[in-house]
Order: sequence, then C-alpha cells, then structure tokens
Amino acid sequence: MKRKYISKFSDISLDDIDKVGGKNASLGEMINNLSALGINVPDGFATTSEAYKLFIESNNIDDKIQKILNELDLDSIKDLANAGKAIRRLILKATIPEELEEQIFQAYKNLTKGSELSFAVRSSATAEDLPSASFAGQQETYLNITGFKNLLDAMQKVYASLYTDRAISYRAHQGFDNLDVSISVGFQRMVRSDQGASGVMFTLDTESGCEDVVFINSSYGLGETIVQGSVNPDEFYVFKDG
Repeated sequence: MKRKYISKFSDISLDDIDKVGGKNASLGEMINNLSALGINVPDGFATTSEAYKLFIESNNIDDKIQKILNELDLDSIKDLANAGKAIRRLILKATIPEELEEQIFQAYKNLTKGSELSFAVRSSATAEDLPSASFAGQQETYLNITGFKNLLDAMQKVYASLYTDRAISYRAHQGFDNLDVSISVGFQRMVRSDQGASGVMFTLDTESGCEDVVFINSSYGLGETIVQGSVNPDEFYVFKDG
C-alpha cells in the first residue's frame, strides 16, 4: 500500500500533532470549526512528519547529521554556527523523493485548479507549543510563494531551518534529541492582506492573564510584520459574552 505523506487541512485535527505538528494541527482544527460557522479560512495542505523522515533517510544524511551533532561543542558559538551551517547545507543540497514530490503536486493541483495562487509555506515542528518548552519562531516561514517549483524550494528551506543555530542549542539545553524532532510543512493559500488588515488574536489578556477578554493586535498588510515587531499595531480588547 502506498504511504500517504500529505494531509489536507480539512482532514487534520488536534489529534494529529504527532503527524503535522502543533501549528498545522491547530490550523486544521480552526478551518473545520470556523467553516461550520460560515467563517472562511484559507485552505491548504501539509506534509507529514513521515515525509520529513523519508526526505532525510532517502538522501542518507541522517548519519551525517548525527556525526556533526556528536562532535559539536555547544559552549562554542563558532562551533555551533559551523555545525548549523553544515547541516543546513546537507539538507538544501538533498533531493526531494519522487513519491513525495508527486503527492505534493497532486495536492497543489487539486487546490489551485489551474490558477496561479500564492501560498504561505510554514513550519510546524512536532515539538512546538509544549507545556515544558516553547519552540515558537525558531523555524522559518515563507510568504507569497507562487509556482510549484518555488513551493518545493521553500519547503526544503523550512526543513533546513529545523537546524538553525538557535534551534539546535535550545533543543539540546531542553533535553531533546535533535534527530527525534521532526517537522511538517504547511502550504496555505495567502489572503489579499495588501487590500485590508491582518493581525494576531489572543483568547485572554497576555499581560494580566484575564480570561474574560479577547486581545487583538492588528495593522494593515501582512500579520508577519506584527509578529516580527516591525510595526506598532492597533490594539483591541473585546469582552467575551457571558
């Protein structure tokens, strides 16, 4: 039986965190629940953690990555930078397995239906958003990606970002085996935020912890500018009903 390496967001729930990571599992949950309320959320699909393992193992770079990590002195910033660069180079020079590329292309074709759509290509590591550790922001996201070949290139860059200097060091100090952490990549249709506004919403007040309000940061353009702190967003507090 042919193994499946792709999941549509509409088929994903929070029960799939081990397959698609916390971010993509939450996206699937949001799409399914909000769609039932008539709220449109851009659809997409995600590669699974098994797809990443297939990529690493089919290129025979798992042992090479382990060797680099075994020889790494975490107390040396220079050594950490060299190790991270070497691992990312291995991943970026590797070849995407044909069966994985075919499944991504089929999902891409089903979603675009011949149209030239732009996508956000987002990381979703299997060790994200845990109670004991936060890996948020350690892997890359690429926005406004068009064309199938560019999507594949962005996915490979997301894979490589699993081994940024910061991510390697953080996992080691938190007691995670680097090779035990896998990553899923989400491909989600972009919205025309250049013609409107976007933002970040929290289900409580982030400063006081008050659970009676929803806290929203918003600005014109991409929400990424808010996350990166490159703009001063408008702030809204909305009291919950009941």
